[in-house]
Amino acid sequence: MNSGRFIGVMSGTSLDGVDVVLAAIDDHVVAQQASLSYPVPLALKEAILAICQGQQLTLSQYGQLDTRLGHLFADAVLALMQQERLSANDVVAIGCHGQTVWHEPDGDAPHTLQIGDNNIIAARTGVTVVGDFRRRDIALGGQGAPLVPAFHHALLAHPVERRIVLNIGGIANLSLLFPGQPVKGHDTGPGNMLMDAWIWRQRGKPYDKDAEWASSGKVVLPLLQDMLSDPWFALPAPKSTGREYFNYGWLERQLARYPALAGQDVMATLTELTAVTISEQALLSGGCERLLVCGGGSRNPLLMARLACLLPGTEVTTTDEAGVSGDDMEALAFAWLAWRTLEGLPGNLPAVTGASAPTILGAIFPANRQQNQS
Repeated sequence: MNSGRFIGVMSGTSLDGVDVVLAAIDDHVVAQQASLSYPVPLALKEAILAICQGQQLTLSQYGQLDTRLGHLFADAVLALMQQERLSANDVVAIGCHGQTVWHEPDGDAPHTLQIGDNNIIAARTGVTVVGDFRRRDIALGGQGAPLVPAFHHALLAHPVERRIVLNIGGIANLSLLFPGQPVKGHDTGPGNMLMDAWIWRQRGKPYDKDAEWASSGKVVLPLLQDMLSDPWFALPAPKSTGREYFNYGWLERQLARYPALAGQDVMATLTELTAVTISEQALLSGGCERLLVCGGGSRNPLLMARLACLLPGTEVTTTDEAGVSGDDMEALAFAWLAWRTLEGLPGNLPAVTGASAPTILGAIFPANRQQNQS
């Protein structure tokens, strides 16, 4: 058994920081013990955003970015270990998702790409690293995403209550936890991604704190309807997406017909887009008694209010109120997935991703326990 302390590392599509958590995991029981959010340097964030929107780069530039991210993740892990006064021998493994720079699970050559050299993390921390979680699922015909529904089920399923766990990161995704039914889930489209991109370009802020800007605007219905007509929203599950599709270029194309809109009205409309696409998919699934929200979007009061309005009869709350930190949920999930990999247990759910079979996920990067942390 590989029970003990695990560290999970997650840098999502929102690029608002590297989330690092420490968890004790023993026979499916996950107890969070500590966490921190480590900042992403602005130059590195801008380089990642450029790639995600299709900017070309040389192999040398790609290799340098992979290395820089590896060091960033190692710095974040070491900061948590120092905070908690841990040595390498105190941690069984690190589960590192990596930074997704491209996700294209459909087409002639399905693929997904997460970068951040795991060899660097293992070398600098002295702890075994499990990474590259998504590509095995794609190799079996799946979407490679979302992977968190299995973790949501392990922690938050209820014997009689119909629950949906909603993660609102850069992209939003649902986990359908219905008693007596297989777990299902899929991406619904943009979460915070377009809202963050808009306020960054217009006001130089990383996000709309407490939805202050969006709340000062009004929804532009023709723009909203144009956005909702994007064919991706009509695709059946399983489906997943990312910044390579819903990026600032996508937003610019939508805004081309509306050159004179006030910035706050665009922000209000983007918030409504996220709320509507999530609620539509929740209702199409049959609805639920309780919607448990995690991720950065759970801190957006306007978005939470709109979800409650669009889902009458559903109690809309946060996973915090169910005992699991909404800010740390995804990092916890990858600590748990690392544990499953080392235990030889499957980490994907074919009913969610569309893969042909359950499979062990990830690659293992063993560490030399004798080396010094640096």
